[in-house]
Amino acid sequence: MTTDALKHSPRWARRWLYAAGVYNLVWGVIVIAFPHALFDFAGAERMRYPEIWQCVGMIVGVYGIGYLIAARAPRVHWPIVLVGLLGKVFGPLGFAAALAQGTFPPAFGITILTNDLLWWIPFGLILWDAARSRGELPDGPAPSLETALRTSTDQSGRTLQALSTDRPTVLVLTRHSGCTFCREALKDLASRREEILRRGYGMAVVTMSDATENRHMAEEFGLTDASWIADPDRILYQALDLRRGSFLQLFGPVVFFRGIVAALKGHGIGPLGGDGFQMPGAFVLHEGRVIREFRHARASDRPDLNSLACEMPS
Repeated sequence: MTTDALKHSPRWARRWLYAAGVYNLVWGVIVIAFPHALFDFAGAERMRYPEIWQCVGMIVGVYGIGYLIAARAPRVHWPIVLVGLLGKVFGPLGFAAALAQGTFPPAFGITILTNDLLWWIPFGLILWDAARSRGELPDGPAPSLETALRTSTDQSGRTLQALSTDRPTVLVLTRHSGCTFCREALKDLASRREEILRRGYGMAVVTMSDATENRHMAEEFGLTDASWIADPDRILYQALDLRRGSFLQLFGPVVFFRGIVAALKGHGIGPLGGDGFQMPGAFVLHEGRVIREFRHARASDRPDLNSLACEMPS
């Protein structure tokens, strides 16, 4: 994605940050000018050293300046939004602890509603938009499947076109290498390896990692006899119309529950290795054509490889 595209953030994101900037500046000025006002309103004992509370007002006001700067290009200045959101998460946690200990009256929590909770969703959505924008592909038509198959080569230099011409090939396109479901998919493929080969199919794995990482994964999962194709630019993903997932497809309740189950089964979680928003897929290629396919509705879906690589007609 170009720098200009990154700067072109949605209007709603800019408006929320402008609103947050103005709010913080106003709140900070009021606290500096009237440090006892909130304590009097909440029925709390006035601070012995109001200057400390005025310093809090100054810090909040400085954050306001940061939000106004971020509002010019939220996708570029997302670290400011992240730091702000962290403060808006930890602040309520500290207040809850103080409330449980009886050191703060409940009425003091009105500041938590307006200073923190109000901004959780918009700040979270701004960060989501910034993360997605960094993985967007350049504008223009997707490469054709024919082109992608002829230019995608495995560790031996053979093209997917040649592999699928020799024999039908089970093609598994994974999510990023650190994803629990990526590791689960590779273990599923390894567990069905002998049956797939017996039925006359070849196997190919496409990842967004580089060749070195692919070699390590092939050894880890016992799939060294499969073809491994590094596709960090997601050419094959585009050609097969595998898109980036929505929030529910990637983090919905079903995905969250399945992720816990998969992790408990030992599939593990690793560092992000590729576009974390990319959806996976599984296909059978024959002579350069897709003859069967499985398209994930959710990142946690598990293709039935036995049905996908069904018995070849004699």
